[in-house]
Amino acid sequence: MADKQTLLLVDDEPTNLRVLRTILQDDYRLLFAKSGEEALQLVQQQQPDLILLDVMMPGMTGYDVCARLKASPATQRLPVIFVTALKDEVDETKGFAVGAVDYITKPVSPAVVRARVKTHLSLVRADELKQTRLQVIQRLGRAAEYKDNETGLHVMRMSHYAQVLALAYGLSAQQAEDLLHAAPMHDIGKIGIADSILLKPGKLTAEEYQQMQQHPLIGAEIIGDCDSDLLRMAKVVALYHHEKWDGSGYPHGLVGEAIPLEARIVAVSDVFDALTSARPYKTAWSIEETLQYMRAQKGLHFEPRLVDLLEQHLPDILAIRQRWAE
Repeated sequence: MADKQTLLLVDDEPTNLRVLRTILQDDYRLLFAKSGEEALQLVQQQQPDLILLDVMMPGMTGYDVCARLKASPATQRLPVIFVTALKDEVDETKGFAVGAVDYITKPVSPAVVRARVKTHLSLVRADELKQTRLQVIQRLGRAAEYKDNETGLHVMRMSHYAQVLALAYGLSAQQAEDLLHAAPMHDIGKIGIADSILLKPGKLTAEEYQQMQQHPLIGAEIIGDCDSDLLRMAKVVALYHHEKWDGSGYPHGLVGEAIPLEARIVAVSDVFDALTSARPYKTAWSIEETLQYMRAQKGLHFEPRLVDLLEQHLPDILAIRQRWAE
């Protein structure tokens, strides 16, 4: 029983509960409630994975129960499937409006019930895996910060700058959000660089600088080959964010559009924030000084279009800078 997912079945008619129990009892751990109030209590006590909820019940209706669940951060992600004799399109619209993920009409079909439950539990699982991957990426990004003079706020700012520039460039909302979450991994390879080099207060020797230039390759190796779009993007960002538009960057000396777009965006975002931020070894540059430098590097370090987009969306960038000011 312990490895079975838990379903909460809610209906004021015992006959309906018996029908659902017969359909589902072999595959799931089942909880039963005959009222909305009882259902809410069981949710708090047992934390089910999904609810099959009758709509028309005395007192608290299924709509009321669903609205209460969606209003609480602790239960708002809990999937609710309405099981109802109602067939009116208005009723369905209301159900989806309060947060239900699906409808099953009575009398129920066993095959439909099993399929709908399995589908929505799979979607929950997929979402949990995505959240776990995201948390791993964020924690690895934080690990790199412990090896560097940069701060967590720098990573927050430059990641949000990257999202703004990605949208401005024409990437989809999902791609821009992925870049927001992948950008913190850009310097993960610094974990593999010796502290004597990474934290050296003075200028690096030629040999030390050559060692420092290995961190993109180390970062790509740490992330490895993954089937996750987000981790694939993180690897691209880690490997190529020090490439330059004119081919003078490292580690591969790529030129122009041969550099992946995500890495070109991160390069602009990273440098802009680094220049405008105070560090133990430097004072913060003014916005105008930084923009002058970025303009001078158009076609050299940076893709010209991205520098133009940075200036066009400067109010958004400065709002982010203010939000996560040090």
